[in-house]
Amino acid sequence: MGLSRMKKIAAAGAAAAAIGGISFGASAFASEPGSHPAAAPAARAAAPVNKAVHKSVQKAAPKTTHRAGPVRQLVARGQVDGQAWSVTLEFYPTLPAGYTVEPPPPGVPQKPDPTSLLCQRMVIGGVRIDHQGGPWADCQPLTGAHDPSWSGSEGLWGLHDKGTTGSRLFVGDSAPEVAYGVVRLTDGGKLTGRVATVPGTDYHAWAVAIPDGKYIASVDTYDAGHHRLTHETEWH
Repeated sequence: MGLSRMKKIAAAGAAAAAIGGISFGASAFASEPGSHPAAAPAARAAAPVNKAVHKSVQKAAPKTTHRAGPVRQLVARGQVDGQAWSVTLEFYPTLPAGYTVEPPPPGVPQKPDPTSLLCQRMVIGGVRIDHQGGPWADCQPLTGAHDPSWSGSEGLWGLHDKGTTGSRLFVGDSAPEVAYGVVRLTDGGKLTGRVATVPGTDYHAWAVAIPDGKYIASVDTYDAGHHRLTHETEWH
C-alpha cells in the first residue's frame, strides 16, 4: 500500500527514517522513436513508369506518426533493510495511450485539459509502490513541461500500512529553488537527498529511504547556497 500524495501535511502515525548508501541519478534517458534508414538509390527502370499510377499510389500512402515516449530521470537509489530501492520521475510529453483523465471531484474547479503526464515511480525490493492501482498509479496529469501545480508536495510511501511501517521512502516534489532536502531522525541520524530534474521540464524531486523502526524528527529544505528554506516537524 502506498501513502497518498499530500501538500505539506503530516502523515498520521508515520514518521521517519534512515537510509543506507544513497546514490543519486546523474543522467536521464528517453524512449525515442525507431530510426528510419535512408532510402536506397532508385534502381534504373527497365520500362517507362506510368506517372498517373505512381501519383495515385503516393497520394494513398498512409501517414505515420510517433507518440512521444517518456523521459525518465532517476532521483535516488540505494539499499534499505537489505533491499534495493529507487525513485524515478517519468514524464510523458503527450498523454500515453490507455490513460484516462478523470473528472475532478464535485466542488473542485475544472482545470485546463491536461496534455502531459508525470509519474513518480517508487520501488522497494523490486516491487513498485501502489502497483495495485494499475500502471498509472502515482501519476499526475499536467499541462506541458512547466505546470506549477506539481511542486510543493511531500509524501511518505511504503508497501505496508499506507507507508507507516516497514521500509519507506520519503519523497519531496520540491519548489524550483530547492537544491536538497535533509531528514533528521529522532535517534540523531541525518539523511540528505539531492534534487534531480527531468530534462527540459520544471519537474524535480528528492528522496531518501527510511528503514523500519526509524522515525522523523524534522524535514528541512535548502537552496544551493545552503540557506534553509523550509522547516517541518509534523512528520513524527
